[in-house]
Amino acid sequence: MRLRQKFIVLAVAPLIVALCAIALYVRQQAVTLAQQQRATIQSAYLDSKKAELRHYVALATQSIAHLTGTGSRDPATLEEAKRILNALSYGDDGYFFVYDKQGRNLVHPRQPELVGTDMWNWRDAEGNPTIQHLTALANDGGGFLRYTWDKPSSNRAAPKLGYVVPVAHWGWTLGTGIYLDDVEAALALVDEQQSRNIEATLLWIAGVAILAATGVAIGGLALNVSEGRLADAKLRKLAQRVVESQEEERARLSRDLHDGISQALVSVKLQLEAGIIRIDGDEARRQQARAGLERTVEQIKSLLGEVRRISHDLRPTLLDDLGLAPALGHLASEFSQHPGVAVHFRSSGSFEALPEMVCTVLFRIAQEALNNATRHAAATRIDLLLERAGSVLTLTVADDGMGFDVDGVATNPQRGIGLRNMMERMEAIGGSFAIGSTEAGTSVVASIDLKE
Repeated sequence: MRLRQKFIVLAVAPLIVALCAIALYVRQQAVTLAQQQRATIQSAYLDSKKAELRHYVALATQSIAHLTGTGSRDPATLEEAKRILNALSYGDDGYFFVYDKQGRNLVHPRQPELVGTDMWNWRDAEGNPTIQHLTALANDGGGFLRYTWDKPSSNRAAPKLGYVVPVAHWGWTLGTGIYLDDVEAALALVDEQQSRNIEATLLWIAGVAILAATGVAIGGLALNVSEGRLADAKLRKLAQRVVESQEEERARLSRDLHDGISQALVSVKLQLEAGIIRIDGDEARRQQARAGLERTVEQIKSLLGEVRRISHDLRPTLLDDLGLAPALGHLASEFSQHPGVAVHFRSSGSFEALPEMVCTVLFRIAQEALNNATRHAAATRIDLLLERAGSVLTLTVADDGMGFDVDGVATNPQRGIGLRNMMERMEAIGGSFAIGSTEAGTSVVASIDLKE
C-alpha cells in the first residue's frame, strides 16, 4: 500500500469507527427507549383493562345484590342469581363465571358443558392451577390473575386477565375476564414500528457514514494529488539545484586543476626538459640545470600543497581522523590566513561519538558561512562557536560584516544558492537553521537535537 493510500485509510478508518460506535450507541438507546415505551403502553393498557374489569364485576354484583342482600340460600334464590349472571355479557367474548369453594363451576354462559364440573385441579396451557388461584384470590377479598383460557370467538387458547370477588353469603367466586390477545397484537405493532424506526435511523447513520467517508476519501485524494504535484515540483527543483551545485563544484575543481596544477605541471615539465639538456653541457650549464631543478622542487612542493588544499576542500581528512571540533579549529586557522580577517574558534561540551552525517553537515555549513563572510560581507572578525548542551548540538558563525537582506536573497532564484544549501542540509538531518543579518553583521545558527 502506497503512502498516500495509507494516509487516506488513516483518515477514513477513525471516522468509520467513530460512526459505528455512534450507531451502536444510538441503537442501544433506541432499543432501551422502545422497551420503556412498550412497558409504558402495556402498563396503560393493563390499567385500563383492570378498571374495565372492576366496572363489569361491580355491575354483576349490583345485578344480584337484591338476592344476596336477603341472606337466603334456598335453591330458587341461587338459581335466579345464576340465571341473571348467565344473561349478562359484553362484547363477543365477555361473560361472567362462578365457582364454589370446592372449584365446581356454577355459571359459564360461553361453555355451558363446564357447568357442574369439578375444576379444582384444572390447569391451563402453562400448567398453572387456575381455579385454585382464582378461589384463593376471592377468599383474600378479590384480585387479578393472568392465565390462559380458550377464547370463545376463535376456540383457541389466548392470554386472559381475570378479576374475581367473593360472594361471601353463598361461598361463591364471582368473576370475569378480558382476553389480552388484542393487547399483545397492539404491543407487537408497537414493537414492529419501533424496529422500523431503529432500522431507518441506522440506515441514515450508514448513509451519513458512507457520504462522510467518501467525502474524506475524495478530499484526501485531491489533497494528495495537489500535495504530490507540489512535492514533485519541489523535488524537481531540488534535483536541479543538486545538479547545478555539482556542476559548480566540478567547474571550480576544473579551474583549480587547470589554472593551478595543470600550469604548474607544464612549468615543471619544461624546467625538467631544460635541465636534462643543460646537464650534459659544461660546468656553467650544469650549474644552471642545478638551479632549475631546485626551482622545480620548490614548485613541486607548492603543487603538493595545492593538491592537499583541493583534497581538503572536497573532504577534510581531519574531520574523519580527529572529529568535528578539531576540523573546525583547523578551518578557522586556514581562514585566518586571509589578509585582514581574524577567525576565532571556541568550543564547549563533549563531542564524542557524533553521527558522521551531523559532523559533515555542520562542517559544510561552517565552511559556507566563512566563505560568505570573507568574500561578500567584507568581515574583519568572525567568531566560530561549537557547543553542546545535553543532546543539543549548536554551531554559531557570527561576523562583523556589512550584512544583507535575508528575505530578498532567499527568494531570489539567481542568488542565495549557498544559503538554501545550508537550510536544506539541516532539514535533511532534522535540525533547525536560522540566519539574521543587520548592518552590524550576520549571525548563522545551526542546531540539532541528537536524540531525534
